[in-house]
Amino acid sequence: MSAARMQQVLVGVLGAVALAWVGVALAHDRPGWALLGLLVPAFGHGVVLGAEFVLVAAVNRGDPAPRAGAADLLRAWLGETWAALVVFGWRQPFRSRAEPDHLPAGARGRRGVLLVHGFVCNRGLWSPWLRRLRAAGVPCVAVDLEPVLGRIENYAATVDAGVRRLTQATGVAPLVVAHSMGGLAVREWLAQAGGRCPVHAVITIGTPHGGTWLGRLAFSPNGRQMQLGSAWLRELERREPPPGRRPPFVCFYGHCDNIVFPASTATRPGADNRHRRACGHVAMAYDDAVFAEAVRRLAEPSAPPAAPSSET
Repeated sequence: MSAARMQQVLVGVLGAVALAWVGVALAHDRPGWALLGLLVPAFGHGVVLGAEFVLVAAVNRGDPAPRAGAADLLRAWLGETWAALVVFGWRQPFRSRAEPDHLPAGARGRRGVLLVHGFVCNRGLWSPWLRRLRAAGVPCVAVDLEPVLGRIENYAATVDAGVRRLTQATGVAPLVVAHSMGGLAVREWLAQAGGRCPVHAVITIGTPHGGTWLGRLAFSPNGRQMQLGSAWLRELERREPPPGRRPPFVCFYGHCDNIVFPASTATRPGADNRHRRACGHVAMAYDDAVFAEAVRRLAEPSAPPAAPSSET
């Protein structure tokens, strides 16, 4: 089942529960309870997110990342509650194809952007990015990583296909922007390609490069692969190309990331690691500083890449 279908079912179930609750409450002349019946399905996830932020504050105490204060955590919780509602309640289940890829006829010679989503997400996550990039005339492709609960190494072919589409359309090595697990899918693709399929740079947003504490609660193959210091992550690091054959990495991470913590697990040795304050995991994908860095990287000069290898 696709991520969109899974989330459509969830939204449908919550909607049916809300309507039943409201109907019963109004039948008993309880307008206050009717209002509560609308608010709980829409914002009940905020309670779960609140528990995650409590865990973040506890687990990050021994992490070298800057310490988050109470105001930081509150701001991040509010922002993440809204971002999760919009992304998982609308963009991904119902609008994942609303913003098409953009490969215009005049794309030759312009650097493009490959957008790679994370765990239990789809390309709908990137709708605001796709709109902004298209308005600026930037070639862009957003992929769907499937199967949703599969193994991360199986996503490398999807990343490869996206890079090829952009390279063939533009003749220029693309920029890759990846959120969460998507950054690991990109690293896996680079490991399988052995550095033979060039990209200009990789920007990761809240990617669990070293795993995440929440991985211990995972039930799916890709979730277990993201456990802190997992054998799969160690093996991935062993198989990756040496530093001289890797594209430069910019890793955005935060002390209020409610999915990837301890915070410094979203950094990489030798990368340009950028800390974002008071920003939750999903909301970080829409942080202005992240988009600004992508725009800056798009403006950097480079020579046209060699044709991508047929090997993966």
